[in-house]
Amino acid sequence: MTPEIFILIIAALFGLIIGSFLNVVILRLPDENASIVFPASHCPKCGHNLSWYENIPVLSYVILAGKCKSCKTAISFQYPLVELLTSLLAVACVYRFGLSMTAAGYFIFCAALVVIIWIDIHHQIIPDVISLPGIILGFLFSFINTAVTWKSSLIGLLVGGGVLYVIALFYFLIRKQDGMGGGDIKLLAMLGAFLGWQSLPFIILVSSFTGTIGGLVAMIEQRKGGQTRIPFGPFLAGAALIYLFFMEEIHQLYFWYLTRSFS
Repeated sequence: MTPEIFILIIAALFGLIIGSFLNVVILRLPDENASIVFPASHCPKCGHNLSWYENIPVLSYVILAGKCKSCKTAISFQYPLVELLTSLLAVACVYRFGLSMTAAGYFIFCAALVVIIWIDIHHQIIPDVISLPGIILGFLFSFINTAVTWKSSLIGLLVGGGVLYVIALFYFLIRKQDGMGGGDIKLLAMLGAFLGWQSLPFIILVSSFTGTIGGLVAMIEQRKGGQTRIPFGPFLAGAALIYLFFMEEIHQLYFWYLTRSFS
């Protein structure tokens, strides 16, 4: 086994452990009266405290056949899915940026986006406790980030928040109703801080396209017409993750398109 493969395996295992913790955060953070530390992990249905062997990421879900050992209530597939996704993101960060501070910083960024995605899906909110510190952390991270300069980060957070604010304001003035929550505006500012202003055209374009498709599907399923509401955070976060791991290829595509358009 090569050292590179060994490091990636360690990253995958570390990601599984962090993913297990993220499941707790996703479940408890929206509840103002809940703590993400206490009590210990337990079945949300019957309150059964999980033993160590019931708390092994992914493996416990398979061994328990997706059911609580005590009350036999089905365990949401979200739990192993979040663990596997976080593991994959940990491996991707190390593979893309090497064993470095940049990889560590971007893994924290990815973990925050995983939490945001699921909380927004379940509750249609993006917690300020993640996005606001994330804006500051993203800018501070730019001083040691080998992929984004501090100037790009600063412009990214200012423009990122400003673009969605202007869009939301125009929508409100035209339709006389909110079409985009403030959480989305803060999230895009956070994305701009971590990824730089160069990421914003791609994130806005891809999230708008995928969000439109998601909205059309939701309109058909919910049958509410123009009153249909869907969380936009997952589309922003998904586009940001694509940009994070394929930014070089995306920049090459930009360059190819511009040179072809003006040649």
